[in-house]
Amino acid sequence: MRRSKSETHGTIQLLLKVARAHFTDKGYANTALEEVADEAKVTRGALYHHFKNKQGLFLAVLELVQTEIADRVEQEATSSEDPWNQLLLGCRAFITAVVEPQNKRIMLIDGPSVVGWEAWREMDEQNSMTHLREQLVLMQEQGILKPVPVDALTHALSGALNECSLWIAQMPETAGGLQETMDVITGMLEGFRMKSLA
Repeated sequence: MRRSKSETHGTIQLLLKVARAHFTDKGYANTALEEVADEAKVTRGALYHHFKNKQGLFLAVLELVQTEIADRVEQEATSSEDPWNQLLLGCRAFITAVVEPQNKRIMLIDGPSVVGWEAWREMDEQNSMTHLREQLVLMQEQGILKPVPVDALTHALSGALNECSLWIAQMPETAGGLQETMDVITGMLEGFRMKSLA
């Protein structure tokens, strides 16, 4: 009996949810696909049909996490109508989301080593960096930012955000590190801000 598209979609979403919990709690190395399949109440064959192997399942979970974080950044940034505030709100939202327990191990710790640095960077570029670059281009077009190379600024800022996120993720309490990071990021960005002549 063939399963409907909605049933297949439901199975995939359930497997992703269960796998995400296991990868978060146990890490990639200690997650067993048999346990994920059992908890999701599917056969191992069904799991392998959808994801081929453990790395394929992890990659799908990582893509889900990156997409969620990018959506949160965009949602938070658009809560303001001021482009400068949008940029800072987006930076804060990115760090806040990345260091949350359900994201940091998958995104920061296991992600680069499991899928490889190049693949991880490519996923980052397709999600958070895309929104960041679009915002910087818009701000430059509006005369808010100095005419600096946008691609270089995007990579510099993204690198700073990722590195600070790694630093904050190791702290027992993240609020202080987040505020210190935002103070530094804001100061850095001020150097690229066009000064009003008024």
